[in-house]
Amino acid sequence: MKISVIGTGAYSLAISLELAKKDNKIILWTENSKIEEEYKKTRQLKSIMDKKIPQNIKVSNNMEKVLFESDLIYIITASKYVDSVCQKMKPFYNKKTPICIATKGIEESSEELLSNVVENILEAKHIAVISGPTFAIDMANNEPVALAIGYTSIKAKNLVIDTLENDTLKLRPTKDIIGIQICGAIKNVIAIASGILKGLGYSDSTQAFLINESLHDIKDIIYYLGGNPKTIMSFAGVGDLMLTCTSTKSRNFSFGYTIGSTKNPNKIKEYLINNTVEGYFTLDTIHRLLKNKKIKIDLIEVIYNIVYNSEDPTTLSKFLINKK
Repeated sequence: MKISVIGTGAYSLAISLELAKKDNKIILWTENSKIEEEYKKTRQLKSIMDKKIPQNIKVSNNMEKVLFESDLIYIITASKYVDSVCQKMKPFYNKKTPICIATKGIEESSEELLSNVVENILEAKHIAVISGPTFAIDMANNEPVALAIGYTSIKAKNLVIDTLENDTLKLRPTKDIIGIQICGAIKNVIAIASGILKGLGYSDSTQAFLINESLHDIKDIIYYLGGNPKTIMSFAGVGDLMLTCTSTKSRNFSFGYTIGSTKNPNKIKEYLINNTVEGYFTLDTIHRLLKNKKIKIDLIEVIYNIVYNSEDPTTLSKFLINKK
């Protein structure tokens, strides 16, 4: 089976390594000619991850070649690029080919869920979304990990499970494709807040306080946006929230830690320049989305004011203790 992976970040490579275990033919699309050149010269991608690349994984920056006769497509880019990537895919995409979205976030300009962006631009008939508590390096190291999978068709669900699930990766399906995406996006915002608390010197107990309170708010957001609040208990919900909010491997957590631990705005800007912090962009998008729909979520407002309006980070802990 030929599987196309759009994107060549660490997570794209980790997913590709999992797919390669079942003797699928994987071809990654990259916009970066240097990455393609590295692969052609060395047959490795050590600039992305220091892992041996099996022979059934290839790399190309030719979108037509990547999508030609593909049986399944994974989109794994930063959320802000999903729209433009779909536009590049459109001339070569077969509408019957299932697409699995492994990107977490909400499209910035339209404030749409990524499944809607893919469906609107590509007119895709079969869409799945995977999300859960998985760092790329842990997956690549064959640690036992799990993902939730939401889907719009049985064909998409079955194809993703058949090609991706293995003895170290578990997939648990749900029809709530909306809730899975909201969980995957909002957890990055909460991870920033958790990092802020840690940067301020607060204990694990205070972080747990935040995580517990955020569960209620995420449930509300899922409900207001048309999903199933019970999805908060999935791998995409509480599982991913716990991982991202407590680990220094998370760039969102580390960004928050930088905010909480320094009063130097240049260091905060420097971190954003040198790292892709999905939660930073998602925070702005979800703040606008909630405001436009007249949905009031106080925790999001507090985090937004700290991150975007340079409000005193200690307002977060004060908010938690006074929250009704």
